[in-house]
Amino acid sequence: MPDDTSARRGGTPFHVHEFGRVVDIAIRVNGVEQRWSIDPRVTLLELLRERLELTGAKKGCNRGECGACTVQLDGRHVNACMVLAVAADGRAVTTVEGLAHGAALHPVQQAFIDHDAFQCGYCTPGQIMSAVACIEAGCAGSEAEIREWMSGNICRCAAYPQIVAAIQAAAKKMQASEREP
Repeated sequence: MPDDTSARRGGTPFHVHEFGRVVDIAIRVNGVEQRWSIDPRVTLLELLRERLELTGAKKGCNRGECGACTVQLDGRHVNACMVLAVAADGRAVTTVEGLAHGAALHPVQQAFIDHDAFQCGYCTPGQIMSAVACIEAGCAGSEAEIREWMSGNICRCAAYPQIVAAIQAAAKKMQASEREP
């Protein structure tokens, strides 16, 4: 096959290389525009971890059941193991690494530390990303509401009470800062 032969199919540019077809994509990751030529079968999780070396999102079940790979895609939380990277073309991705502002942690990150809302830490990035989405969606009004929202994230160490407490504390802090002029 010819190397780097451009073609169009369905509006997505692709090239044929020695090992098969690759697709050109551009994704804004944590505020920075990134471009790649990738195999169309690559998941967003694989792209983040293997190409960008953003290892916060974890490969847990690789079936969308554990939530360890949770990231935000255009402000909506998704399991990165279930999203093909080509589906994120032209979109914005935020990982746990992109939540902090310089040295200042995001309120949810700080609340997880303050409330010991982790033990082994494997699920923590996914828990934090889901917690941010929970608060932003206005679903942190009660313990039951938080538990329902967070039910897609598994913590094998059973730090659930601390996770709920951290979300409640972060929600209060975030709501208070929204009211400040």
